[in-house]
Amino acid sequence: MNWDVVVIGAGAAGLVAAERAATRGLSTLLLEKNRRPGVKILMSGGTRCNLTHATDERGIVTAFGAPGRFLHSALATLSPQELVALVEAEGVATKVEETGKIFPVSNRATDILAAFLARLERSGCALSLGEPLVELQREGEAFRLVTPTRILSARRVVVTTGGQSYPKSGTTGDGYRWSTELGHCLVPPRPALAPILTAERWVHELRGVTIPDVVLRLVEPADKSRVLDTRRGSLLFAHFGLSGPVALDISRTVSGHARPASLRLDCDFLPDVGTAALEEHLRRQAAAEGKKQIASIVPAALPRRLVDALLCNASLNPEKKAAELSKQDSAALVRAIKQAAVAIDGTRGFGHAEVTAGGIPLAEVDSRTLESKLVPGLFLAGEVLDLDGPIGGYNFQAAFSTGWLAGLSV
Repeated sequence: MNWDVVVIGAGAAGLVAAERAATRGLSTLLLEKNRRPGVKILMSGGTRCNLTHATDERGIVTAFGAPGRFLHSALATLSPQELVALVEAEGVATKVEETGKIFPVSNRATDILAAFLARLERSGCALSLGEPLVELQREGEAFRLVTPTRILSARRVVVTTGGQSYPKSGTTGDGYRWSTELGHCLVPPRPALAPILTAERWVHELRGVTIPDVVLRLVEPADKSRVLDTRRGSLLFAHFGLSGPVALDISRTVSGHARPASLRLDCDFLPDVGTAALEEHLRRQAAAEGKKQIASIVPAALPRRLVDALLCNASLNPEKKAAELSKQDSAALVRAIKQAAVAIDGTRGFGHAEVTAGGIPLAEVDSRTLESKLVPGLFLAGEVLDLDGPIGGYNFQAAFSTGWLAGLSV
């Protein structure tokens, strides 16, 4: 039961870390608590798996903001282009969608997982499924690992257990406990890339409506309406509130606030049209088509259901004729389109979050190797680290690259 390397968690980071270590000739065991590996890979991207983003290493680093600098060494060993080439070498063709997201041509996450499992099998790594780790301790120059069925010893351990997002997939924060018991600190985990809750009835009534291009501004009303975050992208109205890429991206700032329910979202549904230009458009259309209803002179880019809701928010009767639109009415309609206010109640939490913000502090991990600076022989990769990025494949790229580097470094 002695191993050179034991990797804990067969997700994106764990699969490549274990494969790299075993390929280097190290006796390697990959432990997974679930009965099948790669559960979150299979769930991701609506079961299509958004593998990475169509950008270079610098683009990935930039997407993560200041913490992205931590990824330089990892991306130098496995770039987005190299990750794509890796799965295509296994016979999985990929495609770049208009948003820059990269998916398998088949739209099947199972194909992506199969590619990594094929590599794992060729490496000679032992994979044990349905075997959760119960205890991890340092014993002299090695580690003692206890599972429900056996006691293991390993010279090196790689923790790739993920965060706390989608806990039903098995990511319940186990890696945090083992790491802190060994001496690490913990940045409090919180949901990121999670849908946003609101009690606003007009939002709920628009469920199913998608607006391709919206700017969201997260505002703190109690602090002179200070803008905390601004994001742009596609927005989906849902029965609980707001979803879609732009809502998911801004959610990490919501969950990081001490009082999320005190915040407000201001929505600009026509971000490419300035306020003055929109006012002029309405004036001209009202003059040219005065007998038509007000809704008919709103730019056609907005779906009618949304227009009717915004007219209601502006206290304007949808039956009102365009010619009857006063200057005050026009100003109210422009505000409704460009600054639609949504009082929010927070996010849907870890159960619906795609990633976790928080985790093991980056300052406690050597970015050149992914080895702990506090516990020799302990390596940490993937979502267990305090590193989360926007929607679009960035987080998977970080997981694969950090796992790859850890597997090369053990």
